[in-house]
Amino acid sequence: MEVIKAMKMSMGQDIVEMDMQNIDRFASEVVALFTMRKTLHEYLKVKMDLVAPNLSSLIGEIIGARLISHAGSLINLAKYPASTVQILGAEKALFRALKTKGNTPKYGLIFHSTFIGRAQQKNKGRISRYLANKCSIASRIDCFSDEATTIFGEKLRDQVEERLLFLTEGTTPRKNLDVMQEAIKQVTKSRKKKKRKADAGASAGAEGEALEEGAVKKKKKKAETQEVAAEEAPKKKKKKKEAAE
Repeated sequence: MEVIKAMKMSMGQDIVEMDMQNIDRFASEVVALFTMRKTLHEYLKVKMDLVAPNLSSLIGEIIGARLISHAGSLINLAKYPASTVQILGAEKALFRALKTKGNTPKYGLIFHSTFIGRAQQKNKGRISRYLANKCSIASRIDCFSDEATTIFGEKLRDQVEERLLFLTEGTTPRKNLDVMQEAIKQVTKSRKKKKRKADAGASAGAEGEALEEGAVKKKKKKAETQEVAAEEAPKKKKKKKEAAE
């Protein structure tokens, strides 16, 4: 209906064949770029879930990948303090502020996070500092932990949400120690569940192997008895014939 309305109101002309070909080519290129972006985003999500699951669950896979790329590697990002993570990507503005003795930047790449966008103008600096602190913790957990899990990232994300509520409504957030202890308990529970499943699978596999071995033995024994019966059958016939004579 909108197209028909615009067609009636506009003063245009008929589309030439060459113009239609160019429009079709442009539309196909737009669709191809959109599909490529979608596939690249899925690829990035899979890679971030493997490399830095806690960081991606805290701040998103795109911003987390930008932080890792800007730092050079996950190890370099884990070595940075929270103050460096906060202004990562705003180095030019920082050096300009130091040179002119002006105000230093409050955020760099983490400005694209939804947390800073949802915060009030007066609280953007506080939230960026708090978020950089949590990003530093999440990157260190991802870098030095033996098992990949998203539990710590989810808990850190909940802490940032609580900090936003604290700055807007005044509700007291939980302490970092309590949250981390709760996350450690969840990780130990998940490890125990995985261990139980692995043990159950191993026992089931052992039982299956034992049953297969028993079935093979039964088949072998049956074949041996059939061979013995086949060998003894002509002897029994001969004996019967001699007895009859």
